[in-house]
Amino acid sequence: MKTFLKTLLLSITGALALSASADSDPIYTGLFSNLALDGYDTVAYFFDGKPVKGLKEFSMDYKGAQWRFKNAENLERFRANPEAYAPQYGGYCAYAAAKGDTASAEPDLWTIHKGKLYLNYSPDINATWKADMESYIEKADANWPELLQK
Repeated sequence: MKTFLKTLLLSITGALALSASADSDPIYTGLFSNLALDGYDTVAYFFDGKPVKGLKEFSMDYKGAQWRFKNAENLERFRANPEAYAPQYGGYCAYAAAKGDTASAEPDLWTIHKGKLYLNYSPDINATWKADMESYIEKADANWPELLQK
């Protein structure tokens, strides 16, 4: 039994080490989920002006993640032009991307700026982001391609 537990522990540790060193996923989904935006409807930010949970029956896969929508209309809007609605930096924290790193983001900490959706990690980070958004966007845009390789 001890040998089995040791083997299991080593396997889990090895898998975690490999996943930590692998390239970042292009869409943030969290460790135990394949849902983009924790299942929130990315199109709703633009049309409802707030985060709205999507439904399983209105979903599609895009860039390796499952995206959910509140209705068929939003699903079709996304299907027609996903880049117009998908959050910048794959839904990772925009401020972290500006600082040269990746971090999870909270669906309720968001900003639409010049027609693009940005998410952040915490209320404090979101406030910092909003105080100098243009500068942070410029930095995050420059950092993002390399961050996917980390």
